[in-house]
Amino acid sequence: MTQMEERVKHLFGVSIEAKIAAADVLSTAIANAGVRLANCLLSDNKILLCGNGGSAANCLHFSTAMLNHFDVERPPLPAIVLSTDASILTSLPNEGHYDQVFARQIQALGQEGDVLLALSTSGNSDNILQAVNAANDRGMDTIALSGRDGGVLANHLGPEDFELRVQGDTAARIRETHLFILHCFCDLIDQSLFGQG
Repeated sequence: MTQMEERVKHLFGVSIEAKIAAADVLSTAIANAGVRLANCLLSDNKILLCGNGGSAANCLHFSTAMLNHFDVERPPLPAIVLSTDASILTSLPNEGHYDQVFARQIQALGQEGDVLLALSTSGNSDNILQAVNAANDRGMDTIALSGRDGGVLANHLGPEDFELRVQGDTAARIRETHLFILHCFCDLIDQSLFGQG
């Protein structure tokens, strides 16, 4: 086996280990957060999502599964990713307000009963923290997917909010596990709303 092949096997191993560790700690919280998302949709509310970089890509993946389908065909479900509007993403930073890039959208689009799904590997991104504050102000619950030591994100969450913290030192392993958690949400939502999964 070549050195590169060994490296690939090693990467598979550490990714699997990260998911096993998350399963041991987070299964109950993931299930409870999945129920909260399903109840949001059953109440004709919507899911708003935000994240930066690779976390924004994970948000897009989840919204695609909601609007199109995950494993089986079913009606589309309302999920809005707040990192997709180029005009918003450039106008607020242009005025020196990048920390408000998600919060302003939540103020405009968020309603009581909606859920904010916020992804941050560090838990310290100002724009994510401001988004959580805006969601609190709008009467929305937040489900936060964080990593490492969680950063200061937990200090911004309300009593009804969830923090699903993936322990780990590398952003890649954290994002991989976040994506798996999002897949769990997709499955739980499909099962709860349509009896599919």
